[in-house]
Amino acid sequence: MRKTALVAIAFLATVTACGTGQPSATSTSDQSSTPPSSSTHSSTTSSSAPTPTSSPVSETPTPQPAPPPPPVTVEGTPCDITDGACIRLSTNESWLISGGKVEYGPVPITSGRPGYETPVGYFPVLHKVKNEVSRVYNNAPMPYSVYFTDYGIAFHEGSLTEESHGCIHLSMEAAIKYFNSLHSGEQVQVVA
Repeated sequence: MRKTALVAIAFLATVTACGTGQPSATSTSDQSSTPPSSSTHSSTTSSSAPTPTSSPVSETPTPQPAPPPPPVTVEGTPCDITDGACIRLSTNESWLISGGKVEYGPVPITSGRPGYETPVGYFPVLHKVKNEVSRVYNNAPMPYSVYFTDYGIAFHEGSLTEESHGCIHLSMEAAIKYFNSLHSGEQVQVVA
């Protein structure tokens, strides 16, 4: 029994010396030369090794950031941009917005006919052409064009009774105002 106890102590010292698996200073070659049997190991381990107590750890969950506030629409419009142009397709209206307030409008518009719908979303003003013509549609005049997509959609003077091929038609007065007021990089928001 004494030899079994010494072997168990030597084994534990080998396994637990600072978690390294290296023998501690108290182990001797005599003690480590005889490996413990499986029955000795299991009975010694359960009686001489301290069992860790598991106490429930209460973890405080990490607080999640609050969701962003809903966009604030510019009073009198369905849009939330602060500078640029707002278009509501369902009512055929448009506004110019500056500093979060309506600067001009609402003005009547026409937009894309079926199969040529005006896209909905946020777009930057890309460039302006004062005396533009449509090369695709028989050199149709497009005076005071303000482009806001890279596939040819623009504000310009046009019929307020006939739907377009995607562009936003304005009266001549409104087209001039939009041309003079909108600048490259400002936003155009189109809502349904």
